Amino acid sequence: FIDSHVFNKELSVLNRMADSGPIIESQLYEHFRSIIPQRKIVVDSADQPWVLYDAGPRNVRSPLVCFSPVCGTADVFYRQLLDLSAEGYRIISVEYPTYWSVEEFCDGFVKLMDHMQLDKVHIFGASLGAYLGQKLAERTYRSPRVHSLFLCNGFMDTTAFRQTTLAKAYWALPAFWLKRQLMMNLPTDNLKPSVAKSIDFMVEKLDTLDRSQLASRLTMNCTDSYVEPQKIQDVFVTIMDVFDESALSQRCKEEMYKCYPEAKRAHLKSGGNFPYLACHTEVNLMLKIHLLTFQGTRYCAKDPTLINPDEIRAVRGELEPPTSAHDERNTENLDQ
Repeated sequence: FIDSHVFNKELSVLNRMADSGPIIESQLYEHFRSIIPQRKIVVDSADQPWVLYDAGPRNVRSPLVCFSPVCGTADVFYRQLLDLSAEGYRIISVEYPTYWSVEEFCDGFVKLMDHMQLDKVHIFGASLGAYLGQKLAERTYRSPRVHSLFLCNGFMDTTAFRQTTLAKAYWALPAFWLKRQLMMNLPTDNLKPSVAKSIDFMVEKLDTLDRSQLASRLTMNCTDSYVEPQKIQDVFVTIMDVFDESALSQRCKEEMYKCYPEAKRAHLKSGGNFPYLACHTEVNLMLKIHLLTFQGTRYCAKDPTLINPDEIRAVRGELEPPTSAHDERNTENLDQ
């Protein structure tokens, strides 16, 4: 585990350098690749491994796990891996192997959790990752493995994409056609620089995925299915959306609000399809607020030795605001 004081000092310098130029060529991204090793783990009969980055203290058994969108790889959450691990959180970002059904994916991920000796986890899912996080919580509801969900640009019904008929044919389509379908949904006009850079980075990552990876993810994304929210009522949920242009329709957002009426809501003025890259500071703050609820519990995602006891008391509502001697005198005068 990296010394947080030294690491934060280095990170602040690199953050200032990351504001110009493409993300993939930035010193901050190179720094990430140099200090957080990539791991590959095979958990079932499939030849393809789970590719992941695991940052933060290993004594934490309920980490934050990041599920990427269709076009994403494990390193698209590099800003969360760097920033949150520096503050004592354990965060794992996964790139899933080729699974052609949601059920196969869920079973494979549970095997990965068992292999890594993880308890119940917190899921940060983006787009397809948000859907898979919900389905994982649903599939394991009798023996829960998901403690909370942080859903970014998420959906719960695949029919919203109107591609359920084509889903059965993705396995036979060439890679260039699949990539073109994904890129057609990305905005190109009147973009903020940070949003434009995030799109360029994701396109770079899209080019690294092979045909079977793309076809299997699109199949899971578009096969006719939906989330059963009644099975995951005990899971703490935060829904994060953006107000600017994204691939998610307003109808999908409203369905999410209706199905999770008790969920916390986090809204960003801008951020596009990939706010965890374009507005990483705001997203990381929202993630910390989400995870603050579990501090002092068995399912805390942060190293217990780095937690301020006052934070735990504040979450539980046990911390009274400090009262100065001047305030006490004023209270006595009012009583008289």
